[in-house]
Amino acid sequence: MHGSQLSYTSSQDAILECLKENNLSEGSYFLPTVSPDIPSSEHMDYMEKFVGKPWATISYHNSMKMNMGMNMFRAFVVNVVAVLLLCYLLLGNPNLNFKMVLISSLLVGLISYLTVPYLNSIWFETNTMPDLIDALVQWGLCGAFLGWFLNRDKA
Repeated sequence: MHGSQLSYTSSQDAILECLKENNLSEGSYFLPTVSPDIPSSEHMDYMEKFVGKPWATISYHNSMKMNMGMNMFRAFVVNVVAVLLLCYLLLGNPNLNFKMVLISSLLVGLISYLTVPYLNSIWFETNTMPDLIDALVQWGLCGAFLGWFLNRDKA
């Protein structure tokens, strides 16, 4: 589903070699961008000459690390914390029911999508439909579980 967000180019070896040869420091880059040497009063004039020309975003790292275990652990911890925060908000409502929990959870997913992937897509013209599906499915499943779990003694 996320294939459109990470496309392959047969030029990848040449691009990476060019970045390495130019001693690019680790970081994220937007090309073209204004040099720090150009006065702020001239920024718009400088950028206007690039309208209609190619542009790119680059996240460059000096060496690739394959650390899937640690990445999955960190993601799990973040997800647990996010669910605990949602539970904190939900448990403050004395009229807690399955429908309210499910809708609240879906709204949290929608907020998370709108405030990061979608806003980034406005500026960087990326496809975020996979991110929207991810947010709604994972928070919908979370809401369905929490709707049952938090209300099981009321049944």
